Amino acid sequence: MAQPVAVMVAMMTLALLTAMSLRANRRFKEERRLPMQWWLDGSVTWTAPRPVALAFMPVLAAACLAPFIFLKPKAGQEHLVIPVIMFAALVLLGVHALHLWLMRWTLERRR
Repeated sequence: MAQPVAVMVAMMTLALLTAMSLRANRRFKEERRLPMQWWLDGSVTWTAPRPVALAFMPVLAAACLAPFIFLKPKAGQEHLVIPVIMFAALVLLGVHALHLWLMRWTLERRR
């Protein structure tokens, strides 16, 4: 089992990602589908149903953070678990915030 701090960081990250998605769900309640990918010129290449689009990052984060919780680090690498999970958590939160911002930007631009 992982260090308690790693478990706490993973749970807090998943809670924040879920809260961000729930807030976005209220904001985008009129939209059936949300953009998921863009070309460099800003045009949308594909969309997903709103629940799928908003659940994507929390589910991906759970899959990415699970090894930190359920796998034991190699001998001599125990001290790296906390910095690495903190970095991964910050990246996941930042990418989700960017994705939500791009969704909002795209939908406002269409109106």
